[in-house]
Amino acid sequence: MKDLRSLTREELAGIMKENGEPAFRADQLFSWLHAHPVFTYGEMTNLPEKLREKLSASFPLTGLRKAEMLLSPSDGTRKYLFLLDDGNIIESVFMKYRHGNSACISTQVGCRMGCRFCASTIDGMIRNLTPSEMLLQIYRIEEDTGEKISNIVLMGSGEPMDNLENVVRFIELISDTRGRNLSKRNLTVSTCGLVPEIYRFAEFDFPVTLALSLHAPDDETRKRLMPIANAYSLSEVLSACDAY
Repeated sequence: MKDLRSLTREELAGIMKENGEPAFRADQLFSWLHAHPVFTYGEMTNLPEKLREKLSASFPLTGLRKAEMLLSPSDGTRKYLFLLDDGNIIESVFMKYRHGNSACISTQVGCRMGCRFCASTIDGMIRNLTPSEMLLQIYRIEEDTGEKISNIVLMGSGEPMDNLENVVRFIELISDTRGRNLSKRNLTVSTCGLVPEIYRFAEFDFPVTLALSLHAPDDETRKRLMPIANAYSLSEVLSACDAY
């Protein structure tokens, strides 16, 4: 079943055409999904009722709801636990700075990288998050705080480079000028050092900041902390970062 919030405007236009709808309906739908995000078809008031019913029956919208929120009284930081449709839990963080509001979001349920210091990896990797589940972390935080997010860091649960295809689509959707229109320059993608994926990510030529989780200045210490260091040496990782 297609996840409409994970689709491009062009892909939505194809679905509208298949359903005998004019192309401009895709623009309206895309706007409701991203520019002015709502969470039910009933809220998409400029779409015909019959179309909303058809979409609801054929393409249920992916859900994500707040399970818990912890608020720091000192600086307004909010740590969220979000509940996914399948019952899994992910975490996100909202941070206020002088230059704007930042959100740190998850890209996977769990993680298989095995870093010794990280709780996200304790139960291994359950599954990848879809682009819509990444987007919904942003949209739900903005709904909850009543404030816009200007900077996003992919550094929550999971290894973004281990879910590269969905991360790339998330970046394309969140930066679409007809949608949320967030500058790619305000995005940071973190990695523990998956060398082939860093090179692949570089091929997209996004003006996105790449953050490396280094944690040790030498290979032997890093191997004790991060199993990925047994696959890729520091020199290999830093060469990939230089290429990026």
